[in-house]
Amino acid sequence: MAEGLLPVGSEAPVFTAETTEGGRVALPDFRGKQAVLLMFYPQDDTPGCTRQMCTARDEGSRYAEAGIVRFGVNPGSLSSHRDFVSKYALDFPLIVDQDAEIASAYGVLRAGDEVGRATYLIDRDGRIAYAAAGAHGADEVLEALRG
Repeated sequence: MAEGLLPVGSEAPVFTAETTEGGRVALPDFRGKQAVLLMFYPQDDTPGCTRQMCTARDEGSRYAEAGIVRFGVNPGSLSSHRDFVSKYALDFPLIVDQDAEIASAYGVLRAGDEVGRATYLIDRDGRIAYAAAGAHGADEVLEALRG
């Protein structure tokens, strides 16, 4: 999967998708306003994914101070995502990646159509500022914004 990650500095693939907060989110809506953290994860309510999303929740104030909006992304259903958000009091929306189209565009779709774990930070200009396989905390992600 790591070979498929998009390079830092490249234009982030545009998407529009449904979220757990209702309605739809479109990447271009953040351009010039906020950076966007996309946290891809394989499945709702599994040990590794729960740890990844809860860490992002716990570090939320650091991301907010840096002007970063957070999203968890996987092809799980809206119902599954909403249960996951509620169970762990996640303070950010999860994106329903219908048919894993976003995961595919970002190079995190593995054999067998499973979504891999990866972290992307998209800057206010719509360019990828950080891309890494796996789950990564605020220290590493925020360093990408500082340059």
